[in-house]
Amino acid sequence: MKISELKEKRIIRRPTRSFDELGNRIYNEFEYDFPYTPTHKRNETERFFAKVIDMIPFFMIFVFTFHLPVILGIILSIPCVIISGTLCEWYFGTTLGKKIFKLTILDDHGNQPGFIKSLVRNILCLANFCPILTDYTPPPSHTWETQGTQMNFSMHLNNKICKTHIVKENKVKEVREMLLQKK
Repeated sequence: MKISELKEKRIIRRPTRSFDELGNRIYNEFEYDFPYTPTHKRNETERFFAKVIDMIPFFMIFVFTFHLPVILGIILSIPCVIISGTLCEWYFGTTLGKKIFKLTILDDHGNQPGFIKSLVRNILCLANFCPILTDYTPPPSHTWETQGTQMNFSMHLNNKICKTHIVKENKVKEVREMLLQKK
């Protein structure tokens, strides 16, 4: 069994036009199987900042030790992060930045990714840094918010291609138990 094949049963209650003798609306219940998603909402921001945290030590070394210009320090730290991220994900299942945010990487079978899969993930992470800009209009009841442009990062391309999942450390046990139950 794979994580991508796991299903989660949910009961959806839909109102009918009928009422009972006490005047309460009668609901129909429908049970659906939804794909199980081990990730949490808004994990793109955490993953972005985790990657930035992973870059900081290399950036500091290039700029302050080798006295390189800032832009060159950023450019040179990218391949270093790819290499160190590959080794850390393969050996530990997480990187320094992901460890700070309590994230871990699982392959589709619930294990740490192998070396090649981790290398491909980290090379494809460069495509994840393309932001998606969307116009944001707050609801009328949110008078304190202003209209503007939001920048969102779609950090899922490398996971879709490599069939890996970024999960919170406290959900790893739950995911592995679900995989064992389905076997």
